[in-house]
Amino acid sequence: MRLTRYSDFAMRVLLYLAARPDRLTPISEIARAYAISHNHLMKVVNDLVNSGYLESVRGRSGGVRLARPAAQINVGELIQHTEDDFDLVECGSCIIAPACGLTSVLDEALAAFLGVLGQYSLADVLARKGDFTHLLHVAGKRRSNDG
Repeated sequence: MRLTRYSDFAMRVLLYLAARPDRLTPISEIARAYAISHNHLMKVVNDLVNSGYLESVRGRSGGVRLARPAAQINVGELIQHTEDDFDLVECGSCIIAPACGLTSVLDEALAAFLGVLGQYSLADVLARKGDFTHLLHVAGKRRSNDG
């Protein structure tokens, strides 16, 4: 199973904001920190705002922030929201699909995958390996000095 870039970017945005819960963050800052297309990130952020994961404040000193505490954002729910298709294989056109046991095995594997993700909050993920903000700060400075 491979998650889409969309899910990857959504998780990156949420982790970035969870590491800075006390302030509004411009989308351009997040895009620079991760070296991600600003336009693509705008689509992801817009979806996260519309689905209640983020709050957006417009204007000169605006930006985005988490809409609720990181401990209340479930990773499994987020991934289910950001992924369009969880079919691991396309069984619909297969001649043996009605009698094949692989479908139920793959369904079980998918349920286990989502079950594990569902055990973690954004706060759990953030705390799992320690503080990464210094990595983004250094990477962001290096990119801005190069450009």
